Amino acid sequence: MCLCPLSRVGPRAIRCALERADRALHLGRDEELVACGATHPALGPLLLAKRVLSPAPGPIPLGRERAKAPYSESELAAYLALADAQPTVARRQRASGLIALGAGAGLIGADLRLVRGGDVIERSGGVLVVVRGRSPRVVPVRAELHPRALDAARFVGAGFIVRGAEPNRRNVTSPLIASLAGGGDLPRLSLARLRSTWVSRCAADIGLATLMAAAGVRCSQRLGDVVADLDPGDEAHAVRLLGGGR
Repeated sequence: MCLCPLSRVGPRAIRCALERADRALHLGRDEELVACGATHPALGPLLLAKRVLSPAPGPIPLGRERAKAPYSESELAAYLALADAQPTVARRQRASGLIALGAGAGLIGADLRLVRGGDVIERSGGVLVVVRGRSPRVVPVRAELHPRALDAARFVGAGFIVRGAEPNRRNVTSPLIASLAGGGDLPRLSLARLRSTWVSRCAADIGLATLMAAAGVRCSQRLGDVVADLDPGDEAHAVRLLGGGR
């Protein structure tokens, strides 16, 4: 009879433990490797040898998802016309508010779903939306979409602008988005493209493309590293800079 400790560990457990160890080594997570050994004590010597004999992990190539294309002026106007053509006042206001907050303030995901009427305010020379949640902040709404953001906010009052009363539903915008499609010439509305539209227009206002071209910078992460310690300014400055002034 074999007295080797490994004989008491099934082949599947050995394979899973070694795969887990490979991932830990590749990601440089020594603590996960230790945990793996604690879970399978009989594999401890084998995992230790793997740690000693394996070369140091090299850099891990990370994929970068490209940003969605912004909407053109005519495309955005077409979606706003569809919003205005919705069959009920509630749908018209919510659809209009969704576009105003997406293309006017760059909101998507939970930032968009959790905006209530009272979060859209007039202050600092413009219209602001108070974003709550993981990344709380105040965002100026672009001037051309002020009326729609304010009208939607007044309509819902204390309620959510683009959703009903259930705060945890993730697909709450789906019915609104589905209604904002006009066939082959005007496909289903994309929240990511609304955000890109806001980013593109703000970037044009602040001359970002000129700065990046002059600096020879192609990756925005580098700019993020450079400006990390700079003062972003107050609300009034943001309103003027990001196209939110009346």
